[in-house]
Amino acid sequence: MKMNLKRCIGVLAVAAGIGIGGAAVQAMAAPFQDQDYSKNKTYQQGMREGKDDQAHKLDHSKKRHFKKDEDQKAYEAGYQKGYGR
Repeated sequence: MKMNLKRCIGVLAVAAGIGIGGAAVQAMAAPFQDQDYSKNKTYQQGMREGKDDQAHKLDHSKKRHFKKDEDQKAYEAGYQKGYGR
């Protein structure tokens, strides 16, 4: 069976493009996964409440909801860190 060289090269080029494109998207998303919230007020509030809940054997008794998504993420990160998870 005779293989068409142009078709083979084309398929390899598409596969390489998909692989490189996927790696680029993943590399761009990586910095946003581990943000430093340590100076954020809502992070510190979550940390305090997490430590308090752990000391009193409570589980997320204070469910805070913030208007800004970034504040909610910071609070949750602080709570989890304070609770020891």
